[in-house]
Amino acid sequence: MATVTEGNEQQPEQTFNSLNRSPYHVKFSDNNQSFSQQQINTNQDNISSSSRHGSLSSTEKSGRFVVVKSSEVSDTNENDAINNINSTTENEKLPLQTGQTSDTSIKLNESIYEERDDRPRTVLDQLYNYKGGIVPNAAEADKPTGNQQKSANLGTIFGVYLPCVQNIFGVIVFIRLFWLIGIAGALQTLLIVLICSSCTLLTAISMAAIATNGLVPAGGAYFMISRSLGPEFGGAVGILFYLGNTFAASMYIVGAVEIVVKYMCPEKCRLFGDDVEKPLIAFNHYRIYGTILLLLIGTCVLIGIRFVTKIAPFSLFAVVISILAIYAGVIKSSFSPPDLPICLVGSNPSHLIKSNVLNNDIRRYCHADKWCNEGNETIPCPLYASICNKTINTLCSPDGHINDVRIEQGVPGLKHWQLSENLFSHYRAEGEIERDIKGDATFEVVAQELTTFLILVGIYFPSVTGIMAGSNRSGDLRDPSRSIPRGTIAAILTTSFVYLSNVIFLAACTHGSLLRDKFGDSINKQLVVSVLAWPSKWVIMIGAFCSTVGAGLQTLTGAPRLLQAVAKDDLIPILRPLAKSWRGEPIPALFLTLFICECGILIADVDKLTALLSMFFLLCYGFVNLACALQTILKAPSWRPRFRFYHWILSCIGVVLSVSIMFIASWYFAFIAMLIAIIIYKFIEYKGAEKEWGDGIRGLSMSAARYALYRVDEAPPHTKNWRPQLLAFISIERNDENETYTLRHSKIFNFLYQLKAGRGFVVAANVLEGDYLEKHQQIEPIRALLKSGLAQAKIQGFAEVLAAKDVEDGLSTLIQTEGLGGLRPNTIVICWPTQWRKDFDSFTAEAFIRTIAIAEVRQCAVIVPKNIDNFPDLKENQDGTIDIWWIIHDGGLLFLIAFLLKRNKVWSHCRIRLFTVTQIEDNSVAMKRDLEKYMYQLRIQAEVDVVEMADQEISAYAYERSLRLAERIKLLKDLKLGDKDLQLQSQIPMETIINSQQQQQRRSSFDDSNNQYHYTFTPNQLESFKHNVTESSMRKMHSAVRLNEQIKERSRDAKLVLINLPSPPTKQSTLAAYSYMEYVDVLTEGLDRLLLMRGSGREVITIFS
Repeated sequence: MATVTEGNEQQPEQTFNSLNRSPYHVKFSDNNQSFSQQQINTNQDNISSSSRHGSLSSTEKSGRFVVVKSSEVSDTNENDAINNINSTTENEKLPLQTGQTSDTSIKLNESIYEERDDRPRTVLDQLYNYKGGIVPNAAEADKPTGNQQKSANLGTIFGVYLPCVQNIFGVIVFIRLFWLIGIAGALQTLLIVLICSSCTLLTAISMAAIATNGLVPAGGAYFMISRSLGPEFGGAVGILFYLGNTFAASMYIVGAVEIVVKYMCPEKCRLFGDDVEKPLIAFNHYRIYGTILLLLIGTCVLIGIRFVTKIAPFSLFAVVISILAIYAGVIKSSFSPPDLPICLVGSNPSHLIKSNVLNNDIRRYCHADKWCNEGNETIPCPLYASICNKTINTLCSPDGHINDVRIEQGVPGLKHWQLSENLFSHYRAEGEIERDIKGDATFEVVAQELTTFLILVGIYFPSVTGIMAGSNRSGDLRDPSRSIPRGTIAAILTTSFVYLSNVIFLAACTHGSLLRDKFGDSINKQLVVSVLAWPSKWVIMIGAFCSTVGAGLQTLTGAPRLLQAVAKDDLIPILRPLAKSWRGEPIPALFLTLFICECGILIADVDKLTALLSMFFLLCYGFVNLACALQTILKAPSWRPRFRFYHWILSCIGVVLSVSIMFIASWYFAFIAMLIAIIIYKFIEYKGAEKEWGDGIRGLSMSAARYALYRVDEAPPHTKNWRPQLLAFISIERNDENETYTLRHSKIFNFLYQLKAGRGFVVAANVLEGDYLEKHQQIEPIRALLKSGLAQAKIQGFAEVLAAKDVEDGLSTLIQTEGLGGLRPNTIVICWPTQWRKDFDSFTAEAFIRTIAIAEVRQCAVIVPKNIDNFPDLKENQDGTIDIWWIIHDGGLLFLIAFLLKRNKVWSHCRIRLFTVTQIEDNSVAMKRDLEKYMYQLRIQAEVDVVEMADQEISAYAYERSLRLAERIKLLKDLKLGDKDLQLQSQIPMETIINSQQQQQRRSSFDDSNNQYHYTFTPNQLESFKHNVTESSMRKMHSAVRLNEQIKERSRDAKLVLINLPSPPTKQSTLAAYSYMEYVDVLTEGLDRLLLMRGSGREVITIFS
C-alpha cells in the first residue's frame, strides 16, 4: 500500500510526488479496503485545452489506487482514509499489483490523460508484463492475457536443485567413473573432475549474475544468452543447446537400457542372438528397448510438468540411496571386504582373465594345472586350454605349466597401499593390456579403444552437464532470479563432492586391474560399483537405472520448453508452428524432441553420443560466461545483478575452459558444432532478426563506435584515407488519396550501391516541408520507405528525414549538421531536377544551385546524376566505355569515381576513356603522352585522348585549368622541393601548382579580352541577359553548344559520361539560377547517362601508396 500526497509532510508509507506536482493525490489501497464513497470531480482545464468536467467514484473493492483532487476532498476525509490505510496490519500490506487495477481507478486516470495516446493503463500493463528488460511491443501489449499458460510456481528445491542433481547424476557416474579411475589414475581423474566441475561452476556463477539481473521467463539459458548477446548468438546457441539436451536424453535412455540388458537381466532380456556382448546384437537390443522406454518417458512428459515434478523425486530418491550405498560399501570394505575374486596371470604385466573362460567359477578353475577332474572324467582345465593351446604364448612354460597364476581380491578394502597403486595412469591403445603390450581378447581383458587424457575428458564431461535443468524450466519457477543461482550452485557443489569423494574411495578400495575392466568381464559381467555397494548390488542396479531414466525425464521436460522459447521469438521462420501450446504444455515441440531423441537412440552407442552432445553443452556454457563478462566490462546502466559473487575474470576463465575442453575432447566435433552455430547465426542475420533486446553485442558495438569516433580526427583525412561518404537526397512523392509515399527516382539506390566499393557510409535523406509538430507522424513512413530502398539495393546505410519550413532550408541543415565528430558526409549526391523549367515559380532551380553552393562552402564534393532513371539495375552488367571529360582539375574526383564504379560488377567490363580539352596552339601530343604517364602512375587503366578546340569555341577556363603535365616536373624542381616536399606536393590540387606557375610566367593569351568566356555566370551579365540577349551571351551559349557537340561525337555510345559540373553563379537570384540551369542543359544535351561532378579539392588522388 502507498499513499501519495502533495506537500512536504512525510507520510508513514512510501510516498512519491506524481503527475508533475499536480493538485491530484494518488492513493493506493489494499484489495480488501476501499475509500469511503466520494464523488470526485476532475477539472480538465488544468490538463488539456478542452473544457470538460467528469465525476467518477472509487467504490470498487478490488481497486489498487485512486486519483483524487486535493481541493475537493476535505481534510477530515483524507485523514480518515490515510488512517484507514495505515491501520492495516503488516500481513495485509501488499506491493503494487497493476494486474488487479479496478475499472474505476483506470477511468479516473484516463480522465487525466485523455489527450494522450499512451493511457496509464497501457503503461502500467507494460510495466507489469516487463520481463528481463523487454517491454512488450504494441502487438504483444494488445494480446489478451486470459489464455496465458499458468506456471507451476516451483520453488528452489523442487524447481532447480533436485532437477539439476538428478540431471547431473546420470549414467556416467555408475558405468564409467570407475573405469576412468583405472585408466587415468586417481590423480589425473581428480584433475579431470576438477576441470569439468570448475567449468560448470564458473558457468553457474555467470548464469547467477545474469539470472538475477531481471526476470528470466521461459527459455532459461537461451533467454539469458539471447538477451545478453543478441538474437543471432542466442538463436544459434539456443538451437545447439536444445540439440544437446535432446541427444543427452538419448544417451540417458541408451545408458539405462545398457544397465538392464548387460547387468540386470542379461539372459532373460535377450530378444535374439546368442551373445549380447557382440556390438551389433547389443545395439539392436538398445534400439528396441530404448524406443519402448522413450515412449513411456514421453507419455509422462506429455501428461504435464506437474506430473513430472511429482514422480521425479522417486527416481531421485533411488539415486540418493544408490550413492549412499556406495559410501556404505566403501566403509564396510574397510573391515569386511566383499568376496570378489579375480584371476590374474603373470606379474609384469598382469593378465586379467575373463570369468567366462573359467566357467564363471574363478576359485575352482583359476590355477596352473593342466588337467581337471569333472566327475568321473579328466579334462583339460579351462585356463590351460585357453592359454597354452596357443601357437605362440609366453605365459606357458616349456613343460606346459602356466606361470604365476593367482587369485586376488577385486575389492581388498579401504587400504592406503591400494590408493598408492591406483594413483597413476595406465593409458592403452586398442587391444593392449598395458602400454605397448598386446593382449589376447579371447581369454583376457584388453582395451577396447584408444585412451588418452584428452579422450577421457570428453567421455567424462557429460557427467557434469545438466546444470541448466533448472534454468530450462524458468517459466515454471516462482522466483527464477532467486531460485536459479542458489539451486544450480548448490547442485554443482553437491555432485562435485560426490564425484571427488568417489574417485578417492574407489581408488583406495578396488584393485586396479578390476577398475580397468570396463564391462566387468572378469567378474561375471557385474557392474564394479554394484558389487562394492552395501547392502546389495541391486541397490546400485535399480539406482543407476532410476538415475538415467530420471535424467532423461528431466531433459525431455526442459528441451521442448527451450525450443518453444526459440520459436516464440520468431528468429527462425520454420519454427513458428512449435511456439503453440496445449494446456500449457509445448506439445508440438515435444513431438519434434521425441523424434530427434529417437534418432539418437538408433545410434545406440553411448560413447559416440557423449562426444557430440558435450560440444553443444560446452558451446552454451562458453557463451553464458561470455555474456556475463561482456556485460560486466561494458558496465551498462541496466547491469545490476543482485548476485554479487561474480567477476569478469572468472567469466573469462570460464570461456577459456569451455573452448579448451571442446578441443581437448574432440577437435573435429568442436569444429562441427561451431560450423552449425555459424550457419544458424548467418541464417538469422540474413533473415534480419529485428529484435532490440538491449543485448551486450549491441552495447559492445556502441562502445566500439564511440571509441572509433573519438579516434577519428575532425581534421580533413589524409589523401589515402579519403573515400566518398555519401549524403544522398532522395525525392519522394506523396499520394494524398491513400496517404502513401513512393520514390521518385528509385534507381538512385542502385547507383549508390555501385559506389560502395569506396567502403564509405551512405545516408539517404529526405526533407519534409512543414512544421515538425504537424508532420512528425509522416516521418516514420518516409524513413521506412528509405530503409526499404536501401535494403532492396543491398546497402547497409542510414535513413534520415528532416522536417523543415522549405526544402532549401532542410537541405542546408542536413549538409551542415549530418554526421558525428570526424565521421561526416563529404560527398553530396543530388539528382538533376528534370522538372526545373515547369517548377520555375517554385524556385526548384534556385534551391538546387544554393545546395551546390552550400556544399562548396562546406567543402563537400558534389555528384549530380542526370537521367538517373536510365542508369542500370544491379543485375544489368554493362559492356562499353566510361568516358571522363576532364575539363577542370579538381583533385581527381572524376578519376576516383570512375575507378570505384569499375570495381562494381555492373561496370567491371567497361573501359575508361579520358578526354581533356585544350587549345589548338597547345602541344597536344606531349600532353597526351604526359597524361598517359600520369594515369600509369595512378594505377588506373585508361585510354587518353586530347580534344583540340579553338578559342572561339571554348571558354577560357578550358585553357587556364587544363593540366600541363609536360612542365610539371620542371615546375617542382624550380620550386626547389625535396623528396618529402615532392611527395606532399604531389597530393596538392593541380590548380595550386598551375597558379604557382602563373605567378612566375603568364601568357598574354590569358589576359581578359572579349573573346574569352568564363565558365561562370556573373549577376551583371545575367541581369543584362534578362532584358536583352547580347552578343557575349550568345557566344557564351555557343561555347556550350560546341563542347556538347564534341562530347556527343566521341561519347555518344558511352555507357556513362563523367564531366565537371560548372561553377554556380556567385550571386543568387532566380534569373541567374534559370540561366545556369539552361547552360548546363545545353552542355549535356543528348547524353543518356551522365554524372556531373564538382570536387572540393580534398579528394586528391595520389600516385603514392
